[in-house]
Amino acid sequence: MAIPKYQIIKDELKQQIISGKFENGDKFYTEAELTEMFNVSSITVIRALNDLVKDGFLVRHQGRGSFVSRARKGKLVEFSDIELFPISNDQVKVLSIERGNDPKFLSKLNLPSSGFYYCIERLRTTECVPYIYHQTYLPEQYVNPNYPELSYYSSIYQRFKLDYNIHMNEEAFTETNEIKFPTPDEKAAKLQIASTEPTVLQIRVTRRKDTQQVLEYVESYKKWNFYKIELVSNNT
Repeated sequence: MAIPKYQIIKDELKQQIISGKFENGDKFYTEAELTEMFNVSSITVIRALNDLVKDGFLVRHQGRGSFVSRARKGKLVEFSDIELFPISNDQVKVLSIERGNDPKFLSKLNLPSSGFYYCIERLRTTECVPYIYHQTYLPEQYVNPNYPELSYYSSIYQRFKLDYNIHMNEEAFTETNEIKFPTPDEKAAKLQIASTEPTVLQIRVTRRKDTQQVLEYVESYKKWNFYKIELVSNNT
C-alpha cells in the first residue's frame, strides 16, 4: 500500500525538527516554500502541517505563519534520581505505623471523610547516616493491621506485591521535588541535621492505571548533599 504524500512530507519535516535543524520557537517553512520544495499541491502541504500541529511539533499563528513548538510532544525525557553511595549500604528502619483520618491526607488519597488510612514512618540510612525520612500514607485496605513487627513494612512495595499482587513500579505516578529551606524542625531532627540546613521534599502519588485509585501518597525529606538527578532526552 502506497504511503500518502502528505505523510511522507510530515515525516520528513518532523525529522528535521527533532534533529535540531530548527530551535524551539523558530519560524518554520511557509506553505509556498513547502509546495515548491516537495512539488505538491498546497492542500497536501496544509494537511502535513496540520498533523504536525496536532502532534505538538508546530504552532500556527494566523497572518504570521508556523513556528516550532517550545514544548514538543515528540521528545521523551527520562528522569533518574542518582544515589551518591553504594546501594548495598542502604538500610530502612520503620519508626511507626499509625491509623488516622486527618481530612488533609484523606483528600490526598481521594478517600471519603469516613475513611481511614495508615501512615508508615520510615528512616533510610547508609552506613548508619540518615539521609531520607519517609511518611507514606496508604488506604486502610492495603495495610495488614496484624503485621508481626514494624519491619514487616520496611519495603512497602514488596508488601503490595506479595500481599495484593500489585507491582507498584508498573503503576502510574507523579513526583515533585522542592527545596525546603529551612527544613521543618521535626524532619531535621529525624535526619540529625540543623533546621537551617536545606532538604529536598519529594512528594509522590501512585495510582492504579486501570481504576485511577490512589495507592499511596508519600512525603519524603532528603538531605541536599544526597540529592542528584539526571535528565536524558530521547527523540521519538
